[in-house]
Amino acid sequence: MKTLRDIPIGQTAKIVKIHGEGAVRRRIMDMGMTKGTDVTVRKVAPLGDPVEITVRGYELSIRKADAEMVEVN
Repeated sequence: MKTLRDIPIGQTAKIVKIHGEGAVRRRIMDMGMTKGTDVTVRKVAPLGDPVEITVRGYELSIRKADAEMVEVN
């Protein structure tokens, strides 16, 4: 399983599945990350947290733990 955390800077991937449950999963989906959406990794902080991504035309910073819940292709 490849997650959003594994994508190198500058690469684009398609979301396959959102793992997790409850409020955390709902929060990720509310940010626009849903199945079939393309996501581009823009930057990663020096210590790996947070990860800056582009999704649906806007920039978003998410925690490393949240990025690991997003399975990509």
